[in-house]
Amino acid sequence: VQLQASGGGLVEPGGSLRLSCIASGTAFRIFAVHWYRQAPGEQRELVASITSRGNTAYADSVKGRFTISRDNAANTGYLEMNGLRPEDTAVYYCNIRTQSVFPTQYWGQGTLVTVSS
Repeated sequence: VQLQASGGGLVEPGGSLRLSCIASGTAFRIFAVHWYRQAPGEQRELVASITSRGNTAYADSVKGRFTISRDNAANTGYLEMNGLRPEDTAVYYCNIRTQSVFPTQYWGQGTLVTVSS
C-alpha cells in the first residue's frame, strides 16, 4: 500500500492550497481519510477527517476554512485550504484508517505547507 501526498508549497496569508493523497494497493473506499499536520517543535495534530460514508469533522482551528473530501473512483483524498494563516505552516500528512476495533492504517509522506509573506 502506498499513499502519495502532494500539493504543498509556499503561499501568502489569505491564500489557498489543495492537498491530494492518492492511495494505491488497497480498497481505498473502506478507509476513513485523515489529514494531520505537524509544525516545528509541535506535536502532530489531527486537522480533518472524512469517514468512508463521507461524514466530516474538523479541528476548531480550521473550521470554515478547510474542506476535506474524497473521490473513491480516483482513490484520492483532498484537503482544500482557504484563508491560510501563518499558523497553518506545517508538514501535512495524510492517513487512511479502517473504522474497526483493531484498525489498519497507512501513512503518506508529508507535504510542506508554508504560509508567509
